[in-house]
Formats: sequence, structure tokens, C-alpha cells
Amino acid sequence: MNYASRDDVVGKKYEVVNSHGITVLVDPLAIFYILGTEMDYEETVLSSEFTFTNPNSKGECGCGESFNV
Repeated sequence: MNYASRDDVVGKKYEVVNSHGITVLVDPLAIFYILGTEMDYEETVLSSEFTFTNPNSKGECGCGESFNV
């Protein structure tokens, strides 16, 4: 996941998802890999982070940064 400004996305094709006042741009090549994924933002004493629950995931790395389907 990357943060992007308007200048970063001009002229590029993305799937646009708007929910709860947040806009998420998804690369069209990735859409079938993340279909059904739930994105949340969690704050704990040790961290503040986005979390993803992907029902298509067959496994993920130890840090949770990447997954395979």
C-alpha cells in the first residue's frame, strides 16, 4: 500500500473505492487478488496501522506485508 497525491495518479487507470470518507485507488491488475478484502485501521499501545483481512489468502509472510493466493 502506498500513499498518493493527485499528481501521482493523473493519467493512470485505477479502480476507485470510496467508503467512510476515504478514497482508495486499486491497480486493476490486483483487483482479483484482493476481491473481498476488508481494510481496517487499528490503534494499539504499540502501533497504529492499517490491517487487511483477505478471504482469498492462502498464506502470508511473517510480518504480514505480503500474501499469496
